[in-house]
Amino acid sequence: MERLQKVIAQAGIASRRKAEEMIRDGRVKVNGQVVTQLGTKVSAKDRIEVDGIPVEREQPVYFLLYKPTGVISSVKDDKGRKVVTDFFPEVDARLFPVGRLDYDTSGCIIMTNDGEFANLLMHPRYKIEKEYEAKINGIPDKKTLKQLARGVRLDDGWTAPAKVKLISADRKRNTAIVRLVIHEGRNRQVRRMFEAIGFKVLRLKRERFGFLDLKGLAKGEYRELKPHEVKRLRELAVTQPSQI
Repeated sequence: MERLQKVIAQAGIASRRKAEEMIRDGRVKVNGQVVTQLGTKVSAKDRIEVDGIPVEREQPVYFLLYKPTGVISSVKDDKGRKVVTDFFPEVDARLFPVGRLDYDTSGCIIMTNDGEFANLLMHPRYKIEKEYEAKINGIPDKKTLKQLARGVRLDDGWTAPAKVKLISADRKRNTAIVRLVIHEGRNRQVRRMFEAIGFKVLRLKRERFGFLDLKGLAKGEYRELKPHEVKRLRELAVTQPSQI
């Protein structure tokens, strides 16, 4: 038996808080009867409807995908481009990505059918680290990199402090590889951060999401997360670690 709002959230319909509002507003039925009590628990046999639409309940599944460049972080694309769900033809669950990676960015992305889990990982108040490796046009000095570490001003506000390290520099080609670790998830944030200090990103890859990395995976491959990994991700979000 699980709480009704949790089941609605896991189905990806809304966050748990929004699901609670739906219940209070009389928008949810269980076995044909309107339910407004937040403490209501349901079993796998109960029929749930939200605004008259049946809630499809699936066993939650969790995967880590190595997203290649040239792929949309969505379940469909009206332009016919490849999307992340295309890599899971044999998985029956209605998967969706946790957050996004740009079309031209590769790396770690979590796929699941658990809406509550996705909302937990992506909520702005939680601070799960995301590590990126960027190839940039130009070679920044220590002073410039410190600007990234302190935070830079973007058109949607200042970024939080970040961890920054120069990995390598190619003076002949005038390019550099920089590692950047952030816990925010704004639209095209890493690219915009480098642009803010005068550098263009030529290639970008997310190497790590929390403690999950790409070890053992080739581009376009995925693996199922182990139960202890799912549990640890939940714990990381709730405890808001400053270091991983």
